[in-house]
Amino acid sequence: MKSIKALALVFVLCLTMTATTLASDQPEINITDINQTVVQMSVKDGVTKDDAVQALMSRAAEINLKYVARQQVSKELEARGLKTPYLDIFQFCNPEDARKMIMHDPIYAAYMPCRIAMVEDKEGKLWLMMLNLDMLINSELLPPELTEIAIRVNQAMLDVMVAGATGEF
Repeated sequence: MKSIKALALVFVLCLTMTATTLASDQPEINITDINQTVVQMSVKDGVTKDDAVQALMSRAAEINLKYVARQQVSKELEARGLKTPYLDIFQFCNPEDARKMIMHDPIYAAYMPCRIAMVEDKEGKLWLMMLNLDMLINSELLPPELTEIAIRVNQAMLDVMVAGATGEF
């Protein structure tokens, strides 16, 4: 039953907008505002993309948050001739924590690895964004030992975001 509840939570978190009425005899479905599912942090004026990347990578290494992958999405799209705002996605993981989470319930693999996106908005401002784990932490779906892990991971990811946003490490 917990798996079904967790899957339902994941489903709700992944939806990005209110569902529209599909047919006249179908009810309208309202979904939680997507902005509540994401932590957004602006990159401080004067901090370059390179400075932000260096700072967040350095902070992750300092706190032993394993760097898993980087997807330089805008770079790839530009190589294909498509002009696009800056988008870079960084993935991190603590393998021991991941193991504990999936040993409890494999559904938590959907949250892995932890990601921080650096994205440029329409005005050219840089933002760092990650999944808001508070929704999972406060959901009462996790037993106490997994709640402790989620809180620790959430704090580590926020620390990495602050380093990137300020350019300080």
